[in-house]
Amino acid sequence: MKMNRRRFLLGTTVVGGGLLLGYATTRPSKHQLANAALAGNEPPFLTTWLRIAPDNTVTVIVPHSEMGQGVLTALPMMAADELDADWDLVNVEQAPATDLFANGVLIKGFATSLGVSIPRFLDGMATSATMKVAEIMNMQITGGSSSVRFTGEQGMRVAGAAAREMLVKAAAARLGVPEAELTTRLSHVHHAATSRSLTYGELASDAALFEPAAYPVLKQPAQFTLMGKPIPRIDIPAKVDGTAAYGIDARLPGMLYAAVKTAPVFGSKLASVDSTAALQRRGVLRVVEMEDAVAVVADSYWRAKQALDAMPVSFASSANDAVSTQTIYAQYDQALQGELSEDVEAGDTAAAIVGAASVVEATYRVPFLAHAAMEPMNCTVHFHEGRCDVWTGTQDNLGIRGRVASIADMDENAVTVHAFYLGGGFGRRLPTSTNTIDQATRIAMLFDVPVKTVWSREDDMQQDYYRPAVTSRFRAAFDASGNVTAWENHYIGKNEPAEAAHTPYSIANQSIAYAESPTHVPFGAWRSVAHSQHTFFMESFVDELAHQAQQNPYQFRLNMLADKPRHAAVLRAAADRAGWERNLPAGHAQGIALQESFGSIVAQVAEVSITESGEVKVHRVTCAIDCGRAVNPDTVRSQAESGVIFGLTAALYGEITIDKGAVVQRNFNDYEMVRLQDSPEIDVVTIESGAALGGLGEPATPPIAAAVANAVYILTGQRVRELPMKNYRFTAVPTERV
Repeated sequence: MKMNRRRFLLGTTVVGGGLLLGYATTRPSKHQLANAALAGNEPPFLTTWLRIAPDNTVTVIVPHSEMGQGVLTALPMMAADELDADWDLVNVEQAPATDLFANGVLIKGFATSLGVSIPRFLDGMATSATMKVAEIMNMQITGGSSSVRFTGEQGMRVAGAAAREMLVKAAAARLGVPEAELTTRLSHVHHAATSRSLTYGELASDAALFEPAAYPVLKQPAQFTLMGKPIPRIDIPAKVDGTAAYGIDARLPGMLYAAVKTAPVFGSKLASVDSTAALQRRGVLRVVEMEDAVAVVADSYWRAKQALDAMPVSFASSANDAVSTQTIYAQYDQALQGELSEDVEAGDTAAAIVGAASVVEATYRVPFLAHAAMEPMNCTVHFHEGRCDVWTGTQDNLGIRGRVASIADMDENAVTVHAFYLGGGFGRRLPTSTNTIDQATRIAMLFDVPVKTVWSREDDMQQDYYRPAVTSRFRAAFDASGNVTAWENHYIGKNEPAEAAHTPYSIANQSIAYAESPTHVPFGAWRSVAHSQHTFFMESFVDELAHQAQQNPYQFRLNMLADKPRHAAVLRAAADRAGWERNLPAGHAQGIALQESFGSIVAQVAEVSITESGEVKVHRVTCAIDCGRAVNPDTVRSQAESGVIFGLTAALYGEITIDKGAVVQRNFNDYEMVRLQDSPEIDVVTIESGAALGGLGEPATPPIAAAVANAVYILTGQRVRELPMKNYRFTAVPTERV
């Protein structure tokens, strides 16, 4: 049976009489895989994301990881709403790491977000191709703020709507009435004229006889019964009572533990190990030497770690031993003097600068940053009888399955990944950041019992995949009337998303270019990726321009957003809610910043003061966000709050420095976090614009650094062009506000 993206094949469940449906490809092998995985001896069917059982329960299978962003609630809400299911009868499961649950919808979603349009008549072919690509890529990733806006909007809603239509057809046939006379509500199909109703569970077998519509009719927002409501997150109770299981909680019979010491200078090799004394310690079973690391395996993590710390280990020297933060910044400065690659070219920027009434220049920097997830990195692996089991928390279970299989030279289908909650991800637990997984796999290959590899906080801080340090240089031109006529920005390293360094403001002449200047420091995706650096750069520089023009920073921005009504509306909402520059306590000032990222627009106003010791104190943050539509308002608010705290930590404290080729910071004593007592009041304003759904996990992080820095300038007259702010000692001075 040929099927496109919105077509489903339905059949009976393993318990009999139920309805199962999910995304289909055109290949019979997919059907066979589904049967082998789920059907047992029942008639053939294909299933992935949605199951309806005879007892009227609905199970939604979510192909994303829960790391605090509420995805295990939001996606089932979207499917259940379109299905008209009773939320009390909805169960949720995380998708297993098998090819059947490779998420091709993500590929189509990202393509759509980049402006790629697929004609309807080619939809089936495109879906088949993206599903195959998703299988090859082991695509089950959680990142890029993509879960709700892609999988939810283009997948879960369609699944629910298709199922609802099939159930109505089945009810019409059984009751002998036209479909138009039937309604659905709370997992029942009703016929009001005869006061009859049937449960979805009763109709499931009959529904399996019908072919679903290629393009089911989706609800309009006014028809939603679940979406838009603050539904309590299903993962919270277990996290409150302590029953939630994280990767580090894995406990297996006969399990051993490994502690690892990796070369402190990235890229260096293991030179020598004296394991004599370590092997004589109680509980120690083996010392494992790897290319760039050494591990001790023992019957407890404490014993493994103590033996490792006492064991003489040396690593080979390399050219990177002389690298420091200062030499990296010098390298960047030199690169910016060389040949640059074009990012944006509009108008004639050079001519506008030459003919300008005035020109403003500034250089900004941000340091490397670690992810510092609360749950230390860990992975438990067990090789047995030609198979491998993996227990860990990851942002891509299918990707990790592929990584382990590659390291062990096994068939991917011989590897089973057991999913857990993530104690923080932020990009650190992606399959592109796998040093923990790689080491755990190589160590466990030497044993026939489960081995849990655990990294200490120091290991994680000094062996991360870091958000890169970046330098960004600006020039802007004004005409005689005080209008910005040119914008020039040269920066280091073009990373994702491609538009991160693009300004939303209307400036006729723009020249944005970059230089690649790689270092030996490992790079990894970090919450909001390149937006986190460039928003600080751009919104701080825009503030400089506003003060140069002697204009109010809020009004200055607003004047350049005439052609961006959504951006202007978000900026106004933040300023109005914050009471922009009205009734501020003595010694307080406000800064403002704006950015669009991952399809959402966020503006933030930070209310700041300077303490007697010269430190920055953030009292209140107003965060206005337009994510198109709030699927779960509670999640919107919590993710905005989380993004502010994450970004504020980076702005005030975040700094990874390099000395003699290695990371200096070791733990939270020298890599500080915003603590509860220092957390500002956060007021979130959600704007329902009706635009396409945007992301939530990342967009609130980028603006906060600039908003705080801009307030600091008003208080002190000192412009923050390099983070973190802990490296400054500010003195509040009276300044005339514009």
